[in-house]
Amino acid sequence: MKTFKILTLLALVVVVSAFAANAVVKNVRNGYSIGDDAADFYLRNVDNKMVSLKDYDNAQGFIVVFTCNTCPFSVANEDRIIALDKKYKTLGYPVIAINPNNPQIKPGDSFKAMQQRAQDKGFSFPYLLDDGQEVYPKYGATKTPHVYIIKKENDRNTIKYIGAIDNNTRNEAAVTERYVEDAVDALLAGKNVQVTETKAIGCSIKS
Repeated sequence: MKTFKILTLLALVVVVSAFAANAVVKNVRNGYSIGDDAADFYLRNVDNKMVSLKDYDNAQGFIVVFTCNTCPFSVANEDRIIALDKKYKTLGYPVIAINPNNPQIKPGDSFKAMQQRAQDKGFSFPYLLDDGQEVYPKYGATKTPHVYIIKKENDRNTIKYIGAIDNNTRNEAAVTERYVEDAVDALLAGKNVQVTETKAIGCSIKS
């Protein structure tokens, strides 16, 4: 009888552990994966106009970047983000930047501060506030910066790349692999993206 109880207890532990493991895996996989259809959003830009993906009739896709004012990693990538928009907007892949941080926690990421930052840096792309923080969890963004490349395919916005802009977030001069450029160049050439996921390096999103 004692042995039966022990075996029953062990079986219960195994079952609970399995559920816990599944929960961890599910949590890790929250958000979009490669090939998923990204839902549209409707967010306020620094010019006070509302922006959504459906506004871009002539776009072939998008470079969606979750970034902010206050993270040093984001600041180190601002010129790279500007350069990406300059290079690819006319080719059909404009940049759309989204600030996912809660301004109550990070006052430097307030809408007013975003407007000032966009003006100071001369952003050529929308810089949107994820008001209510409803968009970044859908994407699964965890860092700033965190990039999602989307390709428009019929009625779908298909995720083609997730991760970092390149392989040296802090120092652009030391970059040897440009993940976003390589991915967009492949899509423009009608080829498959070779590196579809990399680890985003940056500050955690403040919620």
